Amino acid sequence: MTTPPPLATTPTQPPLPPLSGGATGPTALHPLLDTVLTALTTGTATRPGPLPAGGPEHTAAQLRAAAHPLLPTTGTGPHQALRTLVHALAAGAADPAHPHCAAHLHCPPLAVAAAADLAASALNPSMDSWDQAPAASALEETLTRTLAAELYPDTPHPDTLITTGGTESNQLALLLAREKHAHHGPLQLVVGANAHHSLTRAAWLLGLPEPIVVPAPNGTLDPAALDEALTHLHHPTLVTATAGTTDTGEIDPLPDIADLCERHHADLHIDAAYGGTVLFSPTHRHLLTGLQRAHTITLDLHKLGWQPVAAGLLAVRDTTTLAPLTHQADYLNADDDTQAGIPDLLGRSLRTTRRADALKIAVTLKSLGRDGLADLIDRTLAAARHLADLVDIHPDLDLYDRPTLSTVLFRPTGATDHDVAHLRRRLLTEGRAVLGRTHTSGRLWFKATLLNPHTTPTDLQALLDHITHVTHTSPSGV
Repeated sequence: MTTPPPLATTPTQPPLPPLSGGATGPTALHPLLDTVLTALTTGTATRPGPLPAGGPEHTAAQLRAAAHPLLPTTGTGPHQALRTLVHALAAGAADPAHPHCAAHLHCPPLAVAAAADLAASALNPSMDSWDQAPAASALEETLTRTLAAELYPDTPHPDTLITTGGTESNQLALLLAREKHAHHGPLQLVVGANAHHSLTRAAWLLGLPEPIVVPAPNGTLDPAALDEALTHLHHPTLVTATAGTTDTGEIDPLPDIADLCERHHADLHIDAAYGGTVLFSPTHRHLLTGLQRAHTITLDLHKLGWQPVAAGLLAVRDTTTLAPLTHQADYLNADDDTQAGIPDLLGRSLRTTRRADALKIAVTLKSLGRDGLADLIDRTLAAARHLADLVDIHPDLDLYDRPTLSTVLFRPTGATDHDVAHLRRRLLTEGRAVLGRTHTSGRLWFKATLLNPHTTPTDLQALLDHITHVTHTSPSGV
């Protein structure tokens, strides 16, 4: 037997870049983290507001100049590359930690969650087989069982899957409902006019019939209209309700909808991507009365859960519901390995390679506890109510309605829809504020979605001052 030759090396070869894992990984990471944190600090300092001023073309030009050349013949080395690109990204960021960045369901992550996410990236477990993620798979099982018991406290065998967010969770919910009724005809999806767009898209993706859309006057699904729609359906039906709409943050009448689903023998899915974490607040959990009556529930912790993207969940009332996801690939979950006690992870997702997103969620829950999480939720919802109070008494602004969760709609008094759209773009271009927009009750409104528990009354007043300033200095003379 011959000995293989050694790997060829020459004295002129550069040293290999260090890895993030292994015994030397933390030592290699430490100076790089110092560089990253410094670049985050300097980049953020160059941006005086919640996003860069100048608009898309200016921001793109700044980024391209910093990145060029992105693939040089000889690399700059890790510290220079990190300094340059992290600084540029922070300088050009729409920073959800800034109190005037309040357009979308885009939260500022907790520092402890981001730190945990770094550990997951460094260790890089892949959640498609146990031998790639021994401890991470055990942690994911512990986390999903814990959260399933919170969402379905009176159910013997609930379960939860980790997903990339509300869209994937909603798609999985429709897939599981379709497979449950596969031998009884095509599944008919029934949604409110206020439902998230991912549900209609999921129906298309899964080859389901066009969804039946039920009116949602005042932003919530109309039970009487749902009753009428269900009365005329005679094949498998999945009704979706929403607990926290994207446009207004409102919650459908969940108990009434659950009653109708039981009466008409329809399955119920509740998209609680936005509002689901309110369950952890003793003060506000009554808003979700009826949630546990759903067959499946979407939850999204990178909204009112303060997690780095991605951190979605799909909860099911009974773990047998997940049977259609069972899949076998011999190199990942060979039958004899499974029979020998090696956990099978492949049926926990439609994805193969998955990050260990359970770590940041688990660290957050353990760090904050029930009281800490409830405090963040209560503070954030209180800030939204305070903003509504400020708008309500403002002589130049009109309030749409009191907030249910943390979304506040308002508009300048006397403004046209064109004015609202123009003023929002001006706020963006000048780097003053990131506000959303939504069309409801026949008018276009500014949408402030508050997700930052650190936001103060002074921050909110300053936001309205920015709006007043651009309104009074607008060429249209609003």
